[in-house]
Amino acid sequence: MEVKLEETGREVIKPSSPAPHDRLQLSVLDLTCPAIYVATTFLYKSTARESPEIISRRLKISLSETLSHFYPLAGRQDGLSICCNDEGVIFTEARTDLLLSDFLRNLSTDSLAAFLPEIDQGESAGTWPLLRVKVSFFGSGSGIAVTVGISHQICDATSLLTFVQGWAATAKGTTTSTCTPHFAGATIYPPPDTSFRSPSIDDVYELQGKCVTNRLVFKSSKIDELKCKAASESVRTPTRVEAIMSLIWRCAANASRSNSLSPKSTVMTQAMDLRLRIPSNVLPQDSMGNLQTCFFVKKGAESELEIDEMVADFRKTKEEFSEMIKENLQGCDNDTTNITTTTLGQNLLTVMGDFVSECYKPDVDLYTMSSWCKKPFYEVDFGWGNPVWMGPASHTVYDNMVFVVLIDSKDGEDVEAWVGLPEQDMPVFLCEQDLLAYAVLNPPVLI
Repeated sequence: MEVKLEETGREVIKPSSPAPHDRLQLSVLDLTCPAIYVATTFLYKSTARESPEIISRRLKISLSETLSHFYPLAGRQDGLSICCNDEGVIFTEARTDLLLSDFLRNLSTDSLAAFLPEIDQGESAGTWPLLRVKVSFFGSGSGIAVTVGISHQICDATSLLTFVQGWAATAKGTTTSTCTPHFAGATIYPPPDTSFRSPSIDDVYELQGKCVTNRLVFKSSKIDELKCKAASESVRTPTRVEAIMSLIWRCAANASRSNSLSPKSTVMTQAMDLRLRIPSNVLPQDSMGNLQTCFFVKKGAESELEIDEMVADFRKTKEEFSEMIKENLQGCDNDTTNITTTTLGQNLLTVMGDFVSECYKPDVDLYTMSSWCKKPFYEVDFGWGNPVWMGPASHTVYDNMVFVVLIDSKDGEDVEAWVGLPEQDMPVFLCEQDLLAYAVLNPPVLI
């Protein structure tokens, strides 16, 4: 459903207190991330009888207070570092006559673009603002959308969630701590040298062409069936992420092959959150930054794409990668400042360098996958209860992204998959019988 939003306000929100440090050094990985906003939209039913003006005022005040603890987000990127100058963030307000229930009943992946803050001339995720917020009010007081976007050159999706959790707790008045989270900067990955030049996002995605996005939902009962099909001697109990990602990879690769004059090699890359693999006394769970790496699995152009074999390769590569991380942390002191003295960061960069040289080629189909499952997005409460629905909005920033993001449904049992594929492959992908046996295409969200 098309959404028409009328912008009703736009202002710069600054931290309530000065930044304690002048600069944050960025890492090589930060600066190789595309200069786009990692963005998520949270949708809430209105439960309070507060006016939009009162709600906006409370959100602005709490945002200002939150920024004093997440102070680099209110700064400006200046070359290879963040200048923590309290320049502020953009807060936009908008309204629509559309009812929240009608929007969710006729949900469209493209419609989320309307909830993203407009980017004015001179503004960029690669300079300023590093954080954008848009609060949209649905018709007749039926609901509220809160969209938060953070520059990918300073934060990953887990960092975005950490920030939103802090902001929501402050807005609700339930915050129990005023601690400033740890901004990792160049803790894991080394800083770049002065001759470093960030790659252009156009260079990264030019091989993939125009892409389109669709939303799929895997019901829990179907996930159980899929896990049984994906099981093998080497992986007797696949995880739901392993099973769903392998199925999507198989069907997407088959769609590409059907449209190609000659078959291509196919590669699946999976993002890994380092916070889950490095002890919390070394790297705190609330650490902010691009604290991730990735592993990849490749299948040759003539290879058979059997889901049980793909899951087995997925598991084997993931375990080998996790073991490499563990070995690199041997002897590391209980202090993040010592991680860079190990070989971990450099070894991870070497693996990712091999991945880039191996995979960014015209004769290779690359599928970039991330899982947001088990992350408490549905517990973000600004005072109106938990979201009735949430979704990633980053895909609307750029049209040439081939990607898969998995997210828990509100009940925590089903899984939503957001899939971006080349526009010529998507119709074939959506007709894959293996896919349709387990997934439903964009069902309505009922509240």
